Amino acid sequence: MNRKDILKSLASGDVVDLVVVGGGATGLGVALDAARRGYSVVLLESHDFAGGTSSRSTKLLHGGVRYLAQGNVALVREALHERRAILNMAPHLAAPLSFVMPSYAWWQVPFYGIGLKLYDMLAGKAGLGRTQWLTRAQTATHLPSLSARGLHGGVMYWDAQFDDARLALAVARSAEQSGARLVNYTRVERLVPLTGQVDGAAWSVAWRDTRAHALSDAAECSDHGELRARCVVNAAGVWVDDLIAHSTSKPSNRRMVTPSQGVHLVVDKRFLPGNSALVVPKTKDGRLLFAVPWMGSVILGTTDTQRTDAPREPQASEEEIEFILGEASRVLTPAPTRADVRSIGVGLRPLVTPDKSKATRAISREHTIEISENHLVTVTGGKWTTFRSMAEDVMTQIQRKRLLPPRASACEADHTLVGGAVAGGIDLTAMPSLHLYGDRISEVLACDGSDQPLGMGLTAAMVRYAVRSEYAQTVEDVLARRWRVLFLDAKMALDMAPSVAAIVAEETGQDPDLAAFQALCKQYRLTG
Repeated sequence: MNRKDILKSLASGDVVDLVVVGGGATGLGVALDAARRGYSVVLLESHDFAGGTSSRSTKLLHGGVRYLAQGNVALVREALHERRAILNMAPHLAAPLSFVMPSYAWWQVPFYGIGLKLYDMLAGKAGLGRTQWLTRAQTATHLPSLSARGLHGGVMYWDAQFDDARLALAVARSAEQSGARLVNYTRVERLVPLTGQVDGAAWSVAWRDTRAHALSDAAECSDHGELRARCVVNAAGVWVDDLIAHSTSKPSNRRMVTPSQGVHLVVDKRFLPGNSALVVPKTKDGRLLFAVPWMGSVILGTTDTQRTDAPREPQASEEEIEFILGEASRVLTPAPTRADVRSIGVGLRPLVTPDKSKATRAISREHTIEISENHLVTVTGGKWTTFRSMAEDVMTQIQRKRLLPPRASACEADHTLVGGAVAGGIDLTAMPSLHLYGDRISEVLACDGSDQPLGMGLTAAMVRYAVRSEYAQTVEDVLARRWRVLFLDAKMALDMAPSVAAIVAEETGQDPDLAAFQALCKQYRLTG
């Protein structure tokens, strides 16, 4: 079913079991889990799938070394199991990666090594490789650009990396194949609880298509309507409080989420040659610093800066940029400078604001599920690695509260492949390739323009496929998330944008928002 048909179906006024608001990792996971259980599901996303936090991660699937240091063993064990599950589900989008933690004091090698051996034990059969103590020479071999001054040795352990935005697309397509209806650029304008549950519905959900203005003939498509749902899940990430404000007659000054800003700088592969990632165990702000080879480049980050607002496109502060470059300069030779930064990615983490007064809250692991007096289900927190278990927890809470009739769990099989997955691994440290499409490569190559390169491995055929089969509506959708050019090299994305815009406009008959994307590229560039 194409986007136009989905919007028409949403305007029919039918009752559905579940409406999910938010198309990031959490919302998509809930939609997939619910659809596989046999519920009728609609997911509404106000921007693009994974358009916020879920496409701006450090690209790591991990148990959480720092959580282990905090003594949160249960969380680490669960995340290590889920790490393996995602590798099994999406081998075309995720791969194991070795991490080296250098030691510049004699005590650090045994101290960190023992902790990481415990990490291996918690992983058990889900482990990806054995932790090893490294000599000074072995550490330098794995990290050729590491500063040798004062180096004692290091410890190597294993986690995994992935393409976050493309995993979101794979989950979305799998949910669609299981019967869910998903639509992006569709904003929820109002949530109204229905007294007496008319026709079994507990909610009226008013929506509006935010792309209707770009249609060449807006009359062809319904641009707004109302859905009726038995249950609504608020999975809007850092914007969950905004949706809560539209859904209750008892507004509260309390905010459920406190956003925390994480910044990543992308530099050339020459600053970290080889296929191992670098971990600095403690920076000035107490966080880990990562230097991760990804898609032919290197990601440096991340920061942890609390914010009081949640803009759609947050920007890095000078202090954050200088912090990352300063910490990197302590361990890398040559040290990357401002002139070496190809792109700046900024995401907002939805950190939970505690409130002991809510009796209906169910706190599980590092995410929170809250069910309001009018039975709005809000889920926030968590991370990509545990998106499956978060979804299962949401559905468990819904069934316990009898908001929907019970159905069998859909998350028990770790080897259930998501859309496009094929057996075999992928090298995510290298330049992006057609292997990211998995078993759908032939569908891509069947589109016109497979022999028309546009830059950084992207072809005209891939742009057409993004529009026809991957929900893309704008230039940004293609160059930021379907193909990760904006995140890897903002200048190249700017240069490629006009060619991509022409194809998107031809395929959709809509304004591809070229000017808006060109302005966005400037925000991702570091000048001066």
